[in-house]
Amino acid sequence: MKILFPIIIIAILFVISCDKNPVIQNEEELITEFKYTLVPRNGGSTSTFTFMDLDGEGGLPPDITSDTLMSGVVYDGKLSLLNVYSDVIQNITGEIKNEGDAHQFFYESSGELSDKLSVVYNDADINNNPIGIITVITTTGTGTGNLKITLRHEPNKSAVGVTSGIITNAGGETDIEVTFNVIVQ
Repeated sequence: MKILFPIIIIAILFVISCDKNPVIQNEEELITEFKYTLVPRNGGSTSTFTFMDLDGEGGLPPDITSDTLMSGVVYDGKLSLLNVYSDVIQNITGEIKNEGDAHQFFYESSGELSDKLSVVYNDADINNNPIGIITVITTTGTGTGNLKITLRHEPNKSAVGVTSGIITNAGGETDIEVTFNVIVQ
């Protein structure tokens, strides 16, 4: 009995200490290629803004390519996000759309463009809240500035201003944040 009791205690401790790997639901996305394509509604040249960081976070700096927009034009915008870090190319755009209630893109213009470039959401999740993969951009004047696009993972979409595109109260974690230099002529 003296030998059996310690064996039972050790067996119980062993079973209790075994930690099963937790299943991570909706983990943050790894995005190595980010493209924002803007097509003018009434014809004209398509503008493309790209971010590429093929070695992932850290390492070499990303390659960011900006473009020019025309004043007084309405653009239909679409984001495309990929993970090409591994051997298998993953389409992150579809993943974000499928998990739309757990993601939202935020668009912030600054500099001379803060009041001359507006972005409106043109897609929604299952709760009719914006995702931001599909947008409409309107330019109302000339100038230079920045367009910062941020993807938040698990934002609080019921917080004040979040469904209107205001990131201040969104919370959540940032999956990616890219700032493009923009010239509106």
